[in-house]
Amino acid sequence: MNTALWIISGVLALIFLMAGLMKISQPREKLAASGMAWAEDFSPGSVRAIGAVEVLGALGLLLPAALGIVPALTAWAALGLVVAMLGAAAVHLRRKEAKALPVNLVLIFLAAVVAWGRFGPYAF
Repeated sequence: MNTALWIISGVLALIFLMAGLMKISQPREKLAASGMAWAEDFSPGSVRAIGAVEVLGALGLLLPAALGIVPALTAWAALGLVVAMLGAAAVHLRRKEAKALPVNLVLIFLAAVVAWGRFGPYAF
């Protein structure tokens, strides 16, 4: 199970790193035009902050455990990403964007599995 948690963490880290860097590096208008219409509801600073949370969460899934520096932060990063995705799902529900919800639910589930494993039986 430890190997599975590492794999899930790696996949999540890659997804959140790419998504977060996109939100940090591209203007809000370009994000909205590329299919992230929700960005129109937020200020440019808020979109960048969401991107920063995703990048930090991605780094937190891997670096603390890999470097052996406060490895318990891995579980907290996973839990933080669960909360971030719950917020994303709420935004999509409010905007009636049902097509985006399955992705949010899968990411919530995977991050919750990592949080459960790292807080519980497979903690570092």
